[in-house]
Amino acid sequence: MNQMTRRVFGVAGFALLLAASASFAQQPSPVRVRGTVEAVDGPVLTVKSRDGQTIYKVAVADNVAVRGIIKAAITDIKDNSFIGVTGMPQADGSQKAVEIHIFPEALRGTGEGFRPWDLMTNSTMTNATVAQMVKSVAGQEITLKYKEGEKKIVVTPETVIVAFVPGNRSELKPGAKIFIGAATKKDDGTLEAAAVNVGRDGITPPM
Repeated sequence: MNQMTRRVFGVAGFALLLAASASFAQQPSPVRVRGTVEAVDGPVLTVKSRDGQTIYKVAVADNVAVRGIIKAAITDIKDNSFIGVTGMPQADGSQKAVEIHIFPEALRGTGEGFRPWDLMTNSTMTNATVAQMVKSVAGQEITLKYKEGEKKIVVTPETVIVAFVPGNRSELKPGAKIFIGAATKKDDGTLEAAAVNVGRDGITPPM
């Protein structure tokens, strides 16, 4: 391969890299929707945000996955349970649990890992398997293990605990309090969602 040919391939490769990078950068971030269903028009939900400041138009698929959110208790969490914890970082490196979401076995592995969360400033989300539960002065301590490591979770009397249960599309009606973790924003500003969490018995999905 002569110098000119190498130069052409080099420029072409760099152009492809830039194009791929630009395409990746243009991928929209998932939108989280927390609010109350105001109206239903066919597949489109009109949702008012919890603070009342935003109105979302969300199109849901015919086969949308609907999950009910019900009240649960610390006694519902067992060794090897797969749970999600919204936490606040503590000085000792642990996470103080603001809320815990108990996943059914069918959803084991959903979003596994540790990451920042947007429920409140500095909040985090840990989806992982319960490795150990022990009593402590502060309440209950749970050791969670995931592929990249582990976290110590401190559960207090103020921690909200809920569980996911199978739901159905008929629950997506005016007045329903919902949480959508990953809606996709379309070019016209509307959203699309493949899964919706809906509170039951007056519960607001705490996520």
